[in-house]
Amino acid sequence: MTNAKTNPTNQKRKIIIFSDFDGTICMQDTGHVLVDNHGCGATYRGKLEEQIKSGERSFREVSDEMWGSLSIPFDDGFVVMDQTIQMDPHFREFHQYCVANGFPFNVISAGLKPVLRRVLDTYLGTQESSSIDIIANDLTIPAIGSQWKPIWRHNTDSGLDKALSVNEGRAQAQAECSPDEIPLIVFIGDGVSDLAAAREADVLFARRGLRLEEYCHEHGIECTPFNTFADIKRDIEAISREDQSKTGGVGKPVRYNPRANLWRRISSREAVPTLMAAATPSQEEKMFLWPETFSDYKPKTIQEDDEPAAVA
Repeated sequence: MTNAKTNPTNQKRKIIIFSDFDGTICMQDTGHVLVDNHGCGATYRGKLEEQIKSGERSFREVSDEMWGSLSIPFDDGFVVMDQTIQMDPHFREFHQYCVANGFPFNVISAGLKPVLRRVLDTYLGTQESSSIDIIANDLTIPAIGSQWKPIWRHNTDSGLDKALSVNEGRAQAQAECSPDEIPLIVFIGDGVSDLAAAREADVLFARRGLRLEEYCHEHGIECTPFNTFADIKRDIEAISREDQSKTGGVGKPVRYNPRANLWRRISSREAVPTLMAAATPSQEEKMFLWPETFSDYKPKTIQEDDEPAAVA
């Protein structure tokens, strides 16, 4: 997780921000753009995604096939990316606000870290982009013309445990705080795949009109809808003012999620999330939430030694 510099506002709490990337910071899905234009194509990708939703195959297995359909040099894929993708119009302003106030900003994504870094480098410039920690899967392309191969961050069926990643960030932030400080964890997302991380946060922002906001409304989960990162900036500023005016440096902070701060679970695979306990998951939710719990798919044993080293 990115280390924060000294906070010029002398705020009591650390504010640690985590954000999904595709559909949240970037308005398109970077993987879909690459695969649709240089890999198996949109039609076949749609068939693969139906296999995930039905439980026939796992997210990780299908993703291996989709990414493996790419065999172009890494740099060649970004010609179409530069022509296609759009970023949230106020993301740069929001990130600069975070840097100025010492709020670590982290990306959590089931995508590929080199792809996301390249997009951020292009949009923000390499210096500004370098302040963002990207928690995502890696990539190796063994040789020119060979298949792209994801290197999964976690040994799970989904390849990336977003809840575990948020809690690791919380634990690190807590270790850097004084005993009476409680770091505030903010998560920003757009889809059901973000629920695992969202339930670990103290404050949740959900892109307005998309599936995460809809799901939160359907199940009575508190969230703040946003249209652009300008809305999030305004609310974070309000949270900062609340902290400074109401806590007075003593007592419980005004926004605090004790459920998330219990750190009950080492990994999101160990328990069905409480917000799902009384709900029957839809096919869409099966695609994202603990496939070994919500589908009949039985993942194969993953051999760690089979994973090649990443190529820079």
